[in-house]
This record gives sequence, C-alpha cells and structure tokens, in this order.
Amino acid sequence: MIRIEKSDRLNNLPPYLFKEIDRQKEEVRKQGIDIIDLGVGDPDMPTPPHIIEALKKAASDPANHRYPSYTGMHDFNEAVARWYKRRFNVDLDSAKEVVTLIGSKEGIAHIPLAFINNGDVALVTSPGYPVYDVAVKFAGGQTYFMDLLKQNNFLPDLGAVPKEIAEKAKMMFINYPNNPTSAVATGEFFKDVVSFAEMNNIIVCHDAAYTEMAFDGYKPKSFLETGGAKDVGIEFHSLSKTYNMTGWRIGFAVGRAEIISALGQVKSNIDSGAFQAVQIAGIAALEGDQACVESMNKEYTLRRNILAEGLTDLGLIVEKPRATFYLWIEVPNGYTSAEFTSRLLSKGGIVVTPGNGFGAAGEGYVRMALTVGKERLKEVIERIGSIGF
Repeated sequence: MIRIEKSDRLNNLPPYLFKEIDRQKEEVRKQGIDIIDLGVGDPDMPTPPHIIEALKKAASDPANHRYPSYTGMHDFNEAVARWYKRRFNVDLDSAKEVVTLIGSKEGIAHIPLAFINNGDVALVTSPGYPVYDVAVKFAGGQTYFMDLLKQNNFLPDLGAVPKEIAEKAKMMFINYPNNPTSAVATGEFFKDVVSFAEMNNIIVCHDAAYTEMAFDGYKPKSFLETGGAKDVGIEFHSLSKTYNMTGWRIGFAVGRAEIISALGQVKSNIDSGAFQAVQIAGIAALEGDQACVESMNKEYTLRRNILAEGLTDLGLIVEKPRATFYLWIEVPNGYTSAEFTSRLLSKGGIVVTPGNGFGAAGEGYVRMALTVGKERLKEVIERIGSIGF
C-alpha cells in the first residue's frame, strides 16, 4: 500500500458547500424524518418534450457518436448567436465570440487557468457561487472579496475596492440575476463595471445563468448589452435552469474573441467537448417554442408568492425576488446562519443553505430554492410555524 497525500490545493479548500449539505441530509433521513429539500438549485420540473425528442433522434445518428469539436458545433454556436440577437439585441460572431461549454460551471472553473498566474488577484463577490473562488485558487491566484450588502441592493461597491487591489486584479466575477441573493443589476451598474474594468485592465466574467428566470414582467439584461462590455469581458450562460437541463451539461460563453479563444485553448487541453447529440438538443431548446420558459416562470411565480408571503406572515424578513428561483431570507435574531439552518433541518426536516456557505458576507441569511411543488411549500410554512424560532 502506498501513502496517499492530497495536494495542498485540495487540503486548503473548505468542504464543497452542497456536498456537505448532502451529508447532513443523509444523517437526518436515517432518523426517519421526511425531508423537504430547498437546498440545491436543481429544478424539479422535467426537460420539455421537444428537447428530449431532439436528443433521442440525434443520439441515434452514428455521426454524433464520434468526438465533437472542442469549441462546439458550428450549428450550436450559430444558434447561440441568433438567440443573443433575438433576446438581447447583441451581435456575436459565432466563429470567434462563442464557445460551447459542458455546462457553464465547467467554463467558470476553467477561465482562471487562461489568465491567472501564481499570486495574481481576482475580484469575487461575497456571497457568491463558490466555484468563482475555488477556480481562482486552483489556478494559483488570490481572491479579493467584494461584499454584497443589503444597503447596496446586493451590488458590489466598486469604489470600495482598494486602489492597489484594483490595479493588481486580473479578473472579476459578477453574477446577475444573482445567486444566492436573487438581486438584479441595473444598466447603470453594468456601465460602472465597464468603466472600472477599462480603468484597471480587468477581464470581466459575468455569470448570466438566471437571466431567463424572471417574474412580474421583468426582463433581466445581458452585461454585453452595455456599451464597451464586449471589449472588457465575456458572459457565461447555461441551458440548465432555463430549460430544466441541469443533468444534460450544456452551456456557452460569449464575448470578446481573445478571451473566448483563450478559454477554448484551455478546454482543448482538458476536455473533448460536449456530446454532439446534446448540442443538437440545445439547438432545439434555443430555437424552439419558448412557451416552456413562460410556463416555468409562471409556476415559479406561484411558488415564490406562496413561500415569500408565508415566511413574511411568520415574521421572517424576505423580499419577493424579481428573478432567479431563490429566496434570500434574514435569519431571526439570536441565530447564526448555520444555527438556523440546523434548526430547520433537525426539527422540521427542511433543507436550506446557510448564507455564510457562499462567503462571509452571507452570514445572517439562508437561501431557499423554489424547487419543490406548491403543496410542499405550504407544508414548509406549516413546519416552520410549528417549530418556531
């Protein structure tokens, strides 16, 4: 037997947030407690039938059984460019400004490898999707956290970034509509980001995975709609949440050609591209009837109203989000995020995500995902009401 020693990069990481939640869930489940899981943002609604049918047909074609293109099928990248033009009125060169991803998480995890050297700085929001920070660390970089605070509408205060940090930073990760806070960005904020990036020579990576999950007539913007945005950055997108395709692993990045090319160069050395049949199904998703997206958003609107209004009636502080399928809830006085999370799980069988799991600035909050049906959400309200806080 040889001695196994993990690398420092693994030993220095905290447990992956959702893996730890799974461990705690299993402990409670073994006690026979019925669990309602509002933890991980994994849609419970099925992938629309026309997308499934497109996959079935494509999977039967031997032409799709071979290695795909590293950077994506020409037809898929063309479909992405057409979708961006229809949705955001953004023009993209599909050959140079689009790259296919095995889910947007893959691209986010790989992009620092293209630009971060040992000791380089990246700006990352806190709270935020944990992969931003982890990816920077895996590339040998250092993370400077920009706190998302309620008084700033959960937008980072770019003016608060120390001058010496801004000048040293190579990259910046932002994400709107935001996970976990469900905050949305204004056009003015995106203009400020472009100016900040130009002034400090920073590559902007905007995670736009939730732009199609919006309510009450609100239509989130693309960062690339902003003048000059394509000069300073790229945008990541995913079919996972928009079309309930989390397990399919298909997404894309778009934006400045040199950045897209560098990400493609990393990918060509690490993976062999997305399964071509899944890309064909992705074309069906992007170019097919979008009534499935409207129907999904109507369902999430009903769920949002049930949960947000019910929690408010119980005395918890939560705002109805304009986008995403998350609620960002202030924990009651006398609790930390972890303590309130533990109480909901151990006493009520309710799984939520502690805000500090997304970064130190998330302390004082928990996140709930609208990924169970309306009746179960009503049961969540009943259980919280019965256990108290």
